[in-house]
Amino acid sequence: MRFHLGLLAICSVLVVASGSSRNLPIISFDEGYSQLFGDENLMVLEDGKSVHLSLDERTGSGFVSHDLYLHGFFSASIKLPADYTAGVVVAFYMSNGDMHEKNHDELDFEFLGNIRGKDWRIQTNVYGNGSTSVGREERYGLWFDPSEDFHHYSILWTENQITFYVDNVPIREIKRTEAMGGDFPSKPMSLYATIWDGSNWATNGGRYRVNYKYAPYITQFSDLVLHGCAVDPIEQSSTCDLPPNSESILTGITPDQLSKMENFRKKHMQYSYCYDRTRYKVPPSECAINPQEAERLRGFDPVTFGGGRRHHGKRHRRSRSSRAEASAI
Repeated sequence: MRFHLGLLAICSVLVVASGSSRNLPIISFDEGYSQLFGDENLMVLEDGKSVHLSLDERTGSGFVSHDLYLHGFFSASIKLPADYTAGVVVAFYMSNGDMHEKNHDELDFEFLGNIRGKDWRIQTNVYGNGSTSVGREERYGLWFDPSEDFHHYSILWTENQITFYVDNVPIREIKRTEAMGGDFPSKPMSLYATIWDGSNWATNGGRYRVNYKYAPYITQFSDLVLHGCAVDPIEQSSTCDLPPNSESILTGITPDQLSKMENFRKKHMQYSYCYDRTRYKVPPSECAINPQEAERLRGFDPVTFGGGRRHHGKRHRRSRSSRAEASAI
């Protein structure tokens, strides 16, 4: 089933502009997705709209959307594994890596597990036209425990802007600039969800690995939203057009959201590629350097402002060791 941003969806487009998935179609797993890998480690619940993915010594698991999409709003409610989760990576992301191996685009939520007593962290990545060498990674803490309950994670992708949301609060916004060129994702992508063993890099640079005595690690997905322009995989042409002037509706966030995003980043951002002096002598063109922010991030790592770039491998190989307080914001 394909959900299009047609004229009948103008009202919901207005909702999308706020990063909210309310009133958008929540589809069943079979309508929008198919299993990517993991055999019985993927389990669709009786309601048909909730999915459990698990990681054990044998394999991880994952699913992928039936369609490719060019722009839209993509969301899921996710509950992460609890207790000792070092080395475990849960990913909710868009990619066309299978079709464009050397010049792929990608938008990531990566949830990075930790040792007992330490919090999960989120990493967001933006890659365009194979620009993984440039990277555009950021890493954050959260104001809640994502293993205690479901929380909403959303990606809004338009021709000129990308916004990541957590519980309808924007945590990151990237606006397309002329200097970015092909580094801004512009090719149709599929939506993926996976859980896999990231022992080599995910927790303290690989210092703490997955401990399978705590397996299976189970992550839960529900409230799946695919709201965008579906694209023919052969002709690479879209089956729908955005309504007139919709780009102006989908671009920008409200002043209230901007304030929440700024507060989130001040309190919870732990790494930004813009301040990584080990990678860039000159920050990428879209970076606006804030001396106070730079000083705060130095506290996480005085050399790199948060850590060097992790190895970016494919998430959906079928082996065990590969990708087999809101008011206070």
